[in-house]
Amino acid sequence: MKGFVPVYRKELYSLFASPIFYVVAFTFLVIAGYFFYSAVAYYNLMSFQASQSPMAARQLNVSDMVLRPFFLDLSIVLLLISPLLTMRLYAEERKTGTIELLLTYPVRDLSAVLAKFAAVATSFLAILAGTLPGMFLLHMIADPSYPTIFCGYLGVFLMGSAFLSLGVFTSSLTQNQIVAAVLSFGALLMFWVIGWTKNLVGPTAGSFIDYVSVIRHLDNFAKGIVDTRDLLYYLMFIVLFLFLTLRQMESFRWRG
Repeated sequence: MKGFVPVYRKELYSLFASPIFYVVAFTFLVIAGYFFYSAVAYYNLMSFQASQSPMAARQLNVSDMVLRPFFLDLSIVLLLISPLLTMRLYAEERKTGTIELLLTYPVRDLSAVLAKFAAVATSFLAILAGTLPGMFLLHMIADPSYPTIFCGYLGVFLMGSAFLSLGVFTSSLTQNQIVAAVLSFGALLMFWVIGWTKNLVGPTAGSFIDYVSVIRHLDNFAKGIVDTRDLLYYLMFIVLFLFLTLRQMESFRWRG
């Protein structure tokens, strides 16, 4: 794809040179560390109590008591920080007028959209990697399931990438970064809470709403289960909003 690498390098440099990235990374890691500490502390407390009861000891499961809650809690943080990572991607270029340069360069719109998305996904992966030391500490005090850890991180990365794809789209709709962040957060929150209404409608509509709910598909990953339906959901989510972003960029060309 012509022009992908230059745009990717430029966006990646802009992200890592921005103080917003480091504020977002610090906030994410502090909150993630608190969630991890809380889960491990609870597991240790239950382990101490179970040491006095052989039957209770057999019910201890580090995957259910630490890993699954930790990965599900990370999704809450993603809901808050992903709009901050994507809000400037197109909004800043539209405000400063550099979007006109991007459209006149010999760079295909598809390459530019994918490069911007890949750059912000790479930055998110770097932030997510900051939680790995916690897994090493967990290995020292327990015997965690490594397939569950891998599946959990895969699910969080896919969910984060889906959130970022929507953020890229909302950033292309406005020149104001704050408006882009608010639009992204509002849309993500809707995908988050829509599953709460599945019991208020019929079985067919309820099944559809349950499938659309973005958080529902992370649960299997957090349990260490890779379901192709969950993979397909996140991939379709990403493709849909990148496609809408591409259409929005092409509309700029039509308007001249």
